[in-house]
This record gives sequence, structure tokens and C-alpha cells, in this order.
Amino acid sequence: MITAIHETTQANAFKATLSEKDFRRLSEFIHKECGIKMPEAKKVLLEARLRKRLRALGMHSYCEYCDYLFSPEGARNELTHMIDVVTTNKTDFFREAGHFDYLVRTALPELVKLYGANIRKKYAVWSAGCSTGEEPHTLAMVLNEFAQQQQGFNFSILATDISTRVLEQARRGIYKEDVIEPVPMAMKKKYLLKGKDNNKGLVRVGPQLRSLIEFRRLNFMDSDFGMSRPMDIIFCRNVIIYFDRATQEKLLNRFARHLIPGGYLFMGHSETLNGLDVPLLSAGPMVYRKPL
Repeated sequence: MITAIHETTQANAFKATLSEKDFRRLSEFIHKECGIKMPEAKKVLLEARLRKRLRALGMHSYCEYCDYLFSPEGARNELTHMIDVVTTNKTDFFREAGHFDYLVRTALPELVKLYGANIRKKYAVWSAGCSTGEEPHTLAMVLNEFAQQQQGFNFSILATDISTRVLEQARRGIYKEDVIEPVPMAMKKKYLLKGKDNNKGLVRVGPQLRSLIEFRRLNFMDSDFGMSRPMDIIFCRNVIIYFDRATQEKLLNRFARHLIPGGYLFMGHSETLNGLDVPLLSAGPMVYRKPL
């Protein structure tokens, strides 16, 4: 009898549909909580992504799910799960590789010229919206290579994301072999460890490289990023495209405030500051700089 009830609940969850009213409730909440825009065209996508939460909670309808999510108990226990399933996480090692060339050939030498490279100056780099960790691990490789050529250069990397699920993957630093394909062979040999036996086909980022990165959950909508020092370089690529223009402008101004004079912001290839009132100057393709 218990099995029959369980099966019926599962079936009802699969057949549940998201009403216009509940879609509006959810989309407004997601925009307020995460800054992510959810237009009508994404109703089917949202319904599909939340269906697994209905199944996990044994709920019969999206209305029931909304009532729970907006309750004090739901705010405590369900909010992070909801964010995990609705956020998009797509990234690669050495994605938009030209940015890493610019970082090494232009941005870092310019900053070293301005601020020097010695034990008192530790360059702070932020991978904002780091997803499963490919970007901060790429940055760690590139910056470590630069440090070996630039005497006295020292750095730290902060990697943040709103999703606790992808942050846990990022912290582990374990990837399938095909994922690390874009990494140059010399860096693969130097920084990555191949799995054996049960872990064959997997690669792990070496502990020395992982130790250079601090992973932390951060919601861009929080009023305080919780940072004790300004950033020299911010990578926030292919993230703000999910926000409306007003939210983009607000967020980019906050990034600008967290940058040192002369600091750099790297954005995704489909993102731009055009039409936004942000105190940053174009320094290259999707690269912006805070005036000195």
C-alpha cells in the first residue's frame, strides 16, 4: 500500500504543470533573489528544472512547491536547492583563450609596472560565477606560470558562485579527460593528475594548484560581497547575460568599486558595457579597466 501511494505521488509530480500564476511568482522571486531574468519563453525550462525538486519533496503540484518555498521553513531548507537547479552552469578550461593571453602579455605587466612585485603586494584575482571550477583552475595555471617568470610576483584567487552544488564540484577539482582537452600539454603534465584503476578516465587538479584558490558561495544580489580588500582583476564572463539591464548596471558598478585603480574586468564575448553608466574604460575585446 505504501508503495502504491509513493508511485501515485511520483506520477502526479511528473504530470504536474506550472500555471501562469505560479510561474510569475517564481520568476519574480528568482529575479529578486538571484538577479536572473525569467521571461515567459523560459516557462517550460523552469517547469522542467523544478520537476526534480517536486519529486524529491514528494509534492503533487507547483503551487504546493511555491507555498513551501515562500514559507520560513522553505526559505531555510529549499532555497539553495532551488537556486542549484535553475542556474545555468557552462564553462570550459581556457574558454575564450584570448583573455588569458591578454592577462599575461598586457594586464599583469601593466599592474606590475604600477604596483610592483614584492612580498608586500599580493595580487587578488576574482573568478565571479566560477561554476564547476574550470576558469579559476585555468587562472591558477596561468598566474603560476607568470609568477615563475616574474620575480616576486604573488597572487591569490577567489572563486565564487551562487550554486553550492557546482562549488562542491569545483573544490574537488576532478574532471573527465575530455574536459581538460583545451589545456596545453605542458600544463597538463605539470598541474594535472591522471586517475588510475577505478578513477581511470578522470583527471584531478594537483593539490599545489588547488591550494591557490579559495572557493566561496556568493550571491551577486547580496548588498555586501564580504570582501576585505579590493580586487586587482575580476573575471565575470558569460554571467550578466542572464540579468536585465538595470541589474547589469548595478552589478557592474559594484564590481568597479571593488577594483583597484588600474584594475581589470574581463567579460564574456556576448557581453558589453555599451549603454551602461559604469566607470570603466575599454582596454581590449571584452576587457575593461578602472581609470587611474
